[in-house]
Amino acid sequence: MLENFDPETNGESKDIVADNIAQLKHLFPEVFAEDKIDFTALQAALGKYIETSDERYNFTWHGKAQARRIAQTPSTGTLRPCKEESKDWDTTQNLFIEGDNLEVLKLLQKSYHKQVKMIYIDPPYNTGKEFIYPDNYQDNLDTYLEYTGQKDSEGRKFGTNAETSGRYHTNWLNMMYPRLKLARNLLRDDGVIFISIDDEEQSNLKKLCDEIFGEENYINTVSINMKNIAGASGGGEDKRLKKNIEYLHIYTKNYDEFPSFENVFDHVLISELVEQYRDDGKSWKYTSILVQEGEKVYIGSTVDGDGNEIKIFKRINPIIKSVNQVMRDESLTEDEVYSKYSKQIFQTAMPQSSIRPRVMDKAKELGSTEDLHSIEYVPKTGRNKGVVYEQFYKGDSFRLFAWLRDVSEEIDGQLYKKEMQGTYWDFASETKNLSKEGSIAFPNGKKPLKMLKRLLKIQGNKNSIVLDFFAGSASMAHAVLDENVEDSGDRRFIMVQLPEKCDEKSDLYKEGFRNIADVGKERINRAITKLKKDNPDYTGDLGYKVFKLDSSNIKLWDADFGRLEDDLYSSVDNIKEDRSSEDVLFELLLKYGIDLTIPIENHTIGGKKVYSIGLGALLICLDDDITLEVVEGIGKLKEELQPETVHVVLKDAGLKDDVVKTNTIQLLKRYNINDVKTL
Repeated sequence: MLENFDPETNGESKDIVADNIAQLKHLFPEVFAEDKIDFTALQAALGKYIETSDERYNFTWHGKAQARRIAQTPSTGTLRPCKEESKDWDTTQNLFIEGDNLEVLKLLQKSYHKQVKMIYIDPPYNTGKEFIYPDNYQDNLDTYLEYTGQKDSEGRKFGTNAETSGRYHTNWLNMMYPRLKLARNLLRDDGVIFISIDDEEQSNLKKLCDEIFGEENYINTVSINMKNIAGASGGGEDKRLKKNIEYLHIYTKNYDEFPSFENVFDHVLISELVEQYRDDGKSWKYTSILVQEGEKVYIGSTVDGDGNEIKIFKRINPIIKSVNQVMRDESLTEDEVYSKYSKQIFQTAMPQSSIRPRVMDKAKELGSTEDLHSIEYVPKTGRNKGVVYEQFYKGDSFRLFAWLRDVSEEIDGQLYKKEMQGTYWDFASETKNLSKEGSIAFPNGKKPLKMLKRLLKIQGNKNSIVLDFFAGSASMAHAVLDENVEDSGDRRFIMVQLPEKCDEKSDLYKEGFRNIADVGKERINRAITKLKKDNPDYTGDLGYKVFKLDSSNIKLWDADFGRLEDDLYSSVDNIKEDRSSEDVLFELLLKYGIDLTIPIENHTIGGKKVYSIGLGALLICLDDDITLEVVEGIGKLKEELQPETVHVVLKDAGLKDDVVKTNTIQLLKRYNINDVKTL
């Protein structure tokens, strides 16, 4: 009699409407989107077709139009330099930017438009609690300043995206859409973006990227094993299978401009691989060694399918031994044999090739009875395309030598077999101690350093800008520094991270970290310390400049710098009282679209500091009490540096008096300086 009793009841009568909706959802799940009924879809499901002129394939959600507008709305913020938290400020080309990545991406639009070769992001996976988003996107900068304690709250707030929310997927898409739109602008035409995601939003992310980057620019989706599932405990979670796979969506900016990836390999120690084959009862084929190639005697030529010559040689008295035979003859271990003869170990194969039967027939026609032959020819395809290449054949059936050296690599004195990888990568073994990798315990989905370094390798360019605007513990910055040391590359990184507060109960908080941005900076610091210790002779870039998002340094700033008035007669000081000249300097660089790491020279003219950017192309003086002598000194500095064009920016309230204000423009015109702006 108690079969309908619900212990979770709140004492209210049964919600008939909710029950009806639940039954409807069971019958017609396709008419629901985020728990809301699409009545047009319901009518269609019931057999009543509603013809509509705008029916077409598309991907949409509530708020998409607003998200598009947000991406187009300029930021009124700026990036303030923070030298005290930086490393090698004067020389480094790397950037760590602390702030909301939506605002930061807007601010980088001019300076880094089409400058970034590679983007990697590991965005929040929308687990129902992890990612923080502003409830009101229209005042994103104000919301950020409130969140970081830089401004009093006016009712705006940040909140987690609860799974119970009716806009669960919508909130995530609205967060991602403008960021990806802005990120695309920063990519070079031959650039590539990698995005990590799990199965909660991977299908939505794929559709989002198809729209933003174009389906034609889709490269691959890689499945990545991030966790071993084994034993009796590796069962399902609720009714679902245990999760161990994540995904990596890969898009390019322009498929036609994008060069192909470098091949992806896993490396396995030969000694371990041979032992594994024995344990599994498999036959390891690379067991023969061409100890001596024998005397090389030309016997004649044949041609390939295009009529190009193939020279044929017989090999007289070659010496071929097995690995076991060499171990006995030279008293070596198996590892020592593979190390010593790594370039001479082979197996034989019977490939489907048009060349092999031509060579075999010609050698027999010429009457050669040797057991070993070789050829020289110029391949038209493959790794040896366009160069003279030598191949060996053994026996009457001319079995082709397949060299271990072609599928192996020596690393730090040890021989590794290179296993070609496709779109399934296994990094489960790298995640065992992942939380502490980089000497920072970071439990929030950190990615393995080895995986990130693979991404840097396969995109190939060693002299490029790498951007990660969900930096987290700055794993990608660590990977860039590591890879540069390993291969003498000159990659630069730009990391962007919200100073998300650490939970006061977390281990990070107990270690002294108050926000995630500080965790990222400390990881970079520790990586730099270790790299310097392990590589004392390395002279590459092991530093980074820190910038922090803030409101503009200039009162009533016009976001479009190109519309500033050339007014030298206003006596209003438009620079905020608590801002330094360097704060203003870097805001000007952003407005002019200049790289934040460009070398800046300081000149002293009449006791005033004049910044010279781009070898004098931009001259800035933000000091007070500027006299006509200082103005003339700026003109003379232009003549000394001889830039093709020059722009001058002065602080309006810094001009000493009305006489200086009246004569500054005319004086600078004498030096062919016609672009003068004041703040």
